[in-house]
Amino acid sequence: MSEGALDLDHLRQWVGRSATQEQHLEPFAARALAGLLDRDAAPVEGDALPLLWHWLYFLEAPSRAGTGVDGHPRRGGFLPPVPLPRRMWAAGELTLHRPLRLGRNARKTSTVRSVDLKQGKAGALVFVTVAHELTQDDRACISELQHIVYREAPTAHAPLPPGETAPTGAEWSRELAPDTPLLFRYSALTYNGHRIHYDRDYATQVEFYPGLVVHGPLLATLLLDLAQRERPGADIRNFSFRAMRPAFEGAALQLCGTPTTTGAELWTSDAEGFTGMKATATFA
Repeated sequence: MSEGALDLDHLRQWVGRSATQEQHLEPFAARALAGLLDRDAAPVEGDALPLLWHWLYFLEAPSRAGTGVDGHPRRGGFLPPVPLPRRMWAAGELTLHRPLRLGRNARKTSTVRSVDLKQGKAGALVFVTVAHELTQDDRACISELQHIVYREAPTAHAPLPPGETAPTGAEWSRELAPDTPLLFRYSALTYNGHRIHYDRDYATQVEFYPGLVVHGPLLATLLLDLAQRERPGADIRNFSFRAMRPAFEGAALQLCGTPTTTGAELWTSDAEGFTGMKATATFA
C-alpha cells in the first residue's frame, strides 16, 4: 500500500480519544503468570502486583463477529482503523509510582496520543502511541506509553532482515526455549487472539513467518523477571523496551542483562547472535 492510499488526516481524528475501564484485580491471573514464569511463590490477595503484570488485566474481549481474520479485534474501535495488515507492539515505556494491589479495584484510562506515518525499507509504517494511566484508590500507580506499529505483510517467504549483533559479556544470563505451551498460556492469560502466536498454518502461510512468533510483551516480562531474580530486593521505578527482531517458538534464546549505576541493561540474544529486544530498568 502506498503512502497516498493512507488517509493520515482521517486516522489522526482518533488522537485524543480516551477509554476508561475499571476492574477488580483478582489474584488468579497473577498466580497463573507466576506458574508460567516458574516462580517459587505467587502473589496473593493484598500483595503488590509486579510491574508489567497489569497486562493480564483490563483486557479486551471482542465477540467472534468483532474479531478480524488475524485474531485481533476488528479495526475502528478505540484504536484508529489503520489499513495495514500487520500489527505489533513495538516498544513501551513505563513508570511505577506505586504498586497496584491484588484484591482491590483499579482503573485504567487509555488515550490515543499520536498517529505518525514513516517509510521503511518494506513500505509504509504507521506508528500509533497510546498513553495508559492506572490508578487505585484515586492514586497514580502506573504511567505507560505503548507504541504500536502497523506495516505491510509480505507476499512470500523471505529471510529476516539483518539484525543488530547482541552485546557480549552479560553478567546475567538465562536460557529460554520458547515452546508451544508457553505461547499458548501467555496468549490465554492476556486474551491475545493474534493467530501468529498459536496458529502455525496462519503464521507460516499467511504472514510468512518461519514459525510461531513469541509475544513481544512476554519477552519484555521475561527480561524484567531476569532483573528481579538477580536483584530480588530492587525497587524498579522505570522500564522501557524496544522490539528489534522477532523470536520464534523452538528457537533458543538467551535472556541477558548487565547491572548499571542506575539499574540494568537487558536484552535477548538469538541463536544467530542477534538482538531481539532491548530493555532498560531503572531502580529507585
